[in-house]
Amino acid sequence: MSLAVKEIKTHIERLKKCTKSEDILDILNTLATEVAPTEALLRETKLGIVVNGMRTNKDPAVVDKVKKMIKSWKDAVSAQKAKKTSTSSTTGAGTGSGTTSSTTTTTTSGTNSQTVTSVSHGKPRNTRNDGVRTDVYADSVRNRCIEVTYNGLAVDSQATPSDILECAKAIESAVFIANYRTTSPDYKNKMRSLFINLKDPKNPGLRNNVLSGVIAPSKLTKMTPQEMASEELKEQIEALAKKNLFNAQGAVEQRAVTDRFTCGKCKHKRVSYYQMQTRSADEPLTTFCTCENCGNRWKFS
Repeated sequence: MSLAVKEIKTHIERLKKCTKSEDILDILNTLATEVAPTEALLRETKLGIVVNGMRTNKDPAVVDKVKKMIKSWKDAVSAQKAKKTSTSSTTGAGTGSGTTSSTTTTTTSGTNSQTVTSVSHGKPRNTRNDGVRTDVYADSVRNRCIEVTYNGLAVDSQATPSDILECAKAIESAVFIANYRTTSPDYKNKMRSLFINLKDPKNPGLRNNVLSGVIAPSKLTKMTPQEMASEELKEQIEALAKKNLFNAQGAVEQRAVTDRFTCGKCKHKRVSYYQMQTRSADEPLTTFCTCENCGNRWKFS
């Protein structure tokens, strides 16, 4: 029996909160076997977006499972579309009406509202290739910002154009309101910063979290570039900070060499060290050690 929409959404909420690989895999297996994917279902539940967001997980088993699920769902939806198109063509030929099947993209130009369900294949995702209009306001600056935000969100995304457009509009609106409803230099700088971080090919986690609702537009607009950075970049920043901390020796700090410490890497005992206060005055000094044999560094209090 296939899961109902309410049950799928319950599993999605559980998936968003999971941190252990075994729990994530358990939910993914349930979704893989008990969800009958249709374009309407995936669009309504945003299931594909949330599951695809798991591709940034560090467990290869989770990443592999996600890739297989996404491919399976895409194949199923494509097959449904092909069958529907074939049926429509047969019906049209049988009646001899000469009418063509309807397109999957509908635009109501008079109100600037769109219902876009198709995604361009084999082309980069952006407003042009997705057939999306962003002339929402009379202000060309705001419309341009919606466009570039859409392009940033759409990179490698499985979301429908309609969902991406709504998200881009919500982000722009949040930044606009935060800047006293003006397209000031601060507004433009913030929109530029968001675009740069969203379009980063190495940062799919941020895009998926925004599109799936894990990160709300109001929260995104308050995040710093460091908070929006990819996991890889965060690790590099953390490593650099640790390196700088080890190198942050005052002019009066003197290194001493001792055999009291053992290097955990090469097991040699020729270790240089120095001590400095890194926390409050009533806390013990922090000892910074460097192995003179292999260069390994560590610290303890």
